[in-house]
Amino acid sequence: MRQALKVAETFVSLQGEGLMAGLPCFFIRLAGCNLRCAYCDTAYAQEGGRDVESGELVGEWMRSGVRLVQVTGGEPLLQSGCLALMSALVRRGARVVLETNGSYPVAAVPREVVKVVDVKTPGSGHADAWYPANLRWINAGDQLKFVITSPEDYQWAKDYVLGAGLSHFTNVLFSPAWGLMDPAELASLILGDRLPVRLQVQLHKVLWGDKKGT
Repeated sequence: MRQALKVAETFVSLQGEGLMAGLPCFFIRLAGCNLRCAYCDTAYAQEGGRDVESGELVGEWMRSGVRLVQVTGGEPLLQSGCLALMSALVRRGARVVLETNGSYPVAAVPREVVKVVDVKTPGSGHADAWYPANLRWINAGDQLKFVITSPEDYQWAKDYVLGAGLSHFTNVLFSPAWGLMDPAELASLILGDRLPVRLQVQLHKVLWGDKKGT
């Protein structure tokens, strides 16, 4: 049975975040989100979208000429067809990355998919959205991301990282919220505490600012 997904946009760009930053990537941005984070830079994907069948998306990726594909949103796990889409991409040989806001279970995500999972800080306005059982399904190849809006956010995230021992079993990324947290200040805080996390600056914002589709 064919299943359509609500799609906000597809495009090829450099991966701007995480351990694969700088690599050419085909992005599938699904529409719809259950959160409204204070720093959201893709508000246009929170609702709406066009209906596209999974097979069409796989075909579009194959024609893109790049192996890496990121399924993002919005919140992609809101749509039941997202899991089937990722499985289809994996079967075709794609290197698949899922970016999710951490409020939905990731247990059913195909094991070949790299999971980039947000842990929302108080500055996001949704610190209570985190689904803590997701830690059971995060492994050494995945990434936990904290978007830091302020020194207070940093302290909250630091306490969580150390309290849960996150850096012992996965990659932990601290990303300064664009326009809210100075990257150099965040770097100084991380160095001062010798915190075992990776500073992540949004490469696409450095290159192209807030331009849509990058």
